[in-house]
Amino acid sequence: MVTVESRGVTEAVLHSQCLRTWKFTAFRMKFLPWRLFHSTEMSVGYANGIRVMSMTHTGEPGFMLYIPIEYALHVYNEVMSVGQKYGIRNAGYYALRSLRIEKFFAFWGQDINNLTTPLECGRESRVKLEKGMDFIGRDALLLQKQNGVCKRLTMFILDDHDTDLDLWPWWGEPIYRNGQYVGKTTSSAYSYSLERHVCLGFVHNFSEDTGEEQVVTADFINRGEYEIDIAGYRFQAKAKLYPVASLFTQKRRKDDMELSDLHGK
Repeated sequence: MVTVESRGVTEAVLHSQCLRTWKFTAFRMKFLPWRLFHSTEMSVGYANGIRVMSMTHTGEPGFMLYIPIEYALHVYNEVMSVGQKYGIRNAGYYALRSLRIEKFFAFWGQDINNLTTPLECGRESRVKLEKGMDFIGRDALLLQKQNGVCKRLTMFILDDHDTDLDLWPWWGEPIYRNGQYVGKTTSSAYSYSLERHVCLGFVHNFSEDTGEEQVVTADFINRGEYEIDIAGYRFQAKAKLYPVASLFTQKRRKDDMELSDLHGK
């Protein structure tokens, strides 16, 4: 039997991310393997029973600390104190928003919800249909995989948008493919790595005759010319089904080497 309990009023969460985070956090818990989504417990200062998970919502290396609410301020002060020599800084919501969007991380409740399937938002790799294990919704996913999806979460990088002169996108902007409306954006932010505005949104394939939704394939998305309508002005955009990894490859390789050296120690 599985029991689900809401811990929102009993626990606080600290997000600690970037390579230096791994260094100073690993010092406190050398037993933690370098595995994504690995979870264990640790103590910080006078606080124990802290659940730490090796994942973040930004795509950067890091951890999430689930802290009993009565220890939250104490743990925060301890982390900030230890992290001073690593250059630790507070990061606001909009910084996290920018980081997660340029890494194509969908935001629960805004980009996706409980009606979105993994096949529609590009997370099919997270579902192991071939293992033969039954779960709620498995038959529906198998059927959708066979028939195809009618919408697909897509990343849009604005091309001819001037961040100093033009209005910025937020969410809800219409998306046009070859001049035809195909959906709307669900979130957006300025990407400091790409030096462009990036939008996320679902692309549909509406029949020109009946308006009914048709199957959306990767080829359908990749072959289109896109525009994002911001306050009545259309801006050209490039559509991507996966994050622009090439811009992060060199940095990621350097980070992996440093993490490997740290793990060896």
